[in-house]
Amino acid sequence: MRVEVMQYYGLTRPFNQAGYYETAHHQALMKDIRGAIHEGRLIALCGVVGSGKTVMLRRLQRLLEEEKKVTVSKSLAVDKHRIKLATFIAALFYDLSTEKHVRIPSQGEKRERDLRELVRKNKRPVALFVDEVHDLNGHTLIGLKRLMELVEDGDGRLSVVLAGHPKLRNDLRKPTMEEIGYRTDVFSLDGITGHQREYIQWLLKTCSDSQSEADAMLTDDALELLAAKLRTPLQIQLHLTLALEAGYQAGERPVPVEVVDSVLSRQIDDLEPTLIRHGYRIKDLTEQLDAKSADIKALFNNTLDPVRATELREKMLRAGLPI
Repeated sequence: MRVEVMQYYGLTRPFNQAGYYETAHHQALMKDIRGAIHEGRLIALCGVVGSGKTVMLRRLQRLLEEEKKVTVSKSLAVDKHRIKLATFIAALFYDLSTEKHVRIPSQGEKRERDLRELVRKNKRPVALFVDEVHDLNGHTLIGLKRLMELVEDGDGRLSVVLAGHPKLRNDLRKPTMEEIGYRTDVFSLDGITGHQREYIQWLLKTCSDSQSEADAMLTDDALELLAAKLRTPLQIQLHLTLALEAGYQAGERPVPVEVVDSVLSRQIDDLEPTLIRHGYRIKDLTEQLDAKSADIKALFNNTLDPVRATELREKMLRAGLPI
């Protein structure tokens, strides 16, 4: 957001720096995940794009580090499509080793034995956090499960916290993923669902000076429209920024409902953006539905033959896709 817009509405920091917003749902979820970590479980946290998974995991990692009862490890690798099990083993070596220069054996058998000994000597349960897991392949996920078993056999305890889109939850339910899916504690992050209005008010208050109030920036109707149309913190932060910028250009303070309506995306709840938020891109859909990419694109554009469109929608429903 531009500086002049922030000054006009009394904002002191951008919305993406507001911090951690917590509901009763967040508190219960955090408690359950922490309990599963202490038990050495395989955990999957699933939520749509922008629901706050990464922010929640950062909060959880910080709490665990402050308690000093669990050693936190996380992979910094970015390209999840190319990541293999060896990448996560390397992350554990870097985070658990006490040596200044970490040496990771290249020979598989020695590497796994040394890692098991590292976890045992650590004397605390280890939690490995892996974000954006919906892009990992099934072999890597199964490898993580087997790594946990190897550590347990050496009198250590390793939990793995996977975070990804709802696609991850559906993938874990597939018969081909039975080996890992049946052993995974799956938690769903609903984000701020049901608390959109409260979140907007908190966001405006947190990011403004002590003299500013939410009703000085948005009319009640404008606030209500944002709360009704948007679902996630990311959506709200984006559209609230757009609304204030448009209001500044029009010289409006507070911003009226007409300005908010003008910046809201008309396609936000269409099929394609909805599926993308759940982790399904065209490539994923062609594999899931055994369809051509041209059929998927035509379905999104409402130009597909009605019979074929019905067939694809039925397949999506059976697969648990959000349509």
